[in-house]
Amino acid sequence: MKNTPSTTPQESGRTAGRTDLGRRLAARREALGLSREELGRRCGADGHYIAYLEEHAASPSIGTLVRMADALGVTVDDLTGAGADRVAGRATARRGSALVPLDETECRRLLNTHGVGRIGVFTSEGPAVLPVNYLIAGTDIAFRTSAEAVTAAAAGTEAAFEIDNIDDVTATGWSVLAVGELAAVTDPPELHRLGTTARSQPWAGGPRDHWMKLTPARITGRRVVHD
Repeated sequence: MKNTPSTTPQESGRTAGRTDLGRRLAARREALGLSREELGRRCGADGHYIAYLEEHAASPSIGTLVRMADALGVTVDDLTGAGADRVAGRATARRGSALVPLDETECRRLLNTHGVGRIGVFTSEGPAVLPVNYLIAGTDIAFRTSAEAVTAAAAGTEAAFEIDNIDDVTATGWSVLAVGELAAVTDPPELHRLGTTARSQPWAGGPRDHWMKLTPARITGRRVVHD
């Protein structure tokens, strides 16, 4: 009889027993550049417990999920994958809802929790809003595109950059808007820093090595809260 190969602890770079929660938790943590110990400190857990959640099937309490999601800048549904195929924003508004402004410090903190945002530019055919993978470089917002893209052609003009977060479970959310001049990055040392800082390639694929940056002249944000 032909021997059947045994299953190894790790196959194709994935940890055996890792669940969807474990994959999402690890991916988000790594995207933010956090170690397991650092994430544990942020959410009041031990680094070994974070490792266990990433590598094994587990059922953490809702309180643990809430703290981890908050530390990672996502919702519980984002973390567990429960809302992956759900259209966001259809939950019924709660009584006593209010829209409160966010100060610049909080806006910049929130900008550091995301990796995908929307850049709005003016083109010869009218306004265009496009999703981009981005990173924070000092006080600037930087992203890669192709040299022929409409965002590259908008260098030297005023542009807007926006991120948001929607939680249908609690009918809450927030948004941050940065407005400023868009410019191409040409300084070699700066290009090197951006290239070494970027943790992943643009999701859109293809040759996207043309760095752009938006230098915010103003940053505003709002959050929906309940009484």
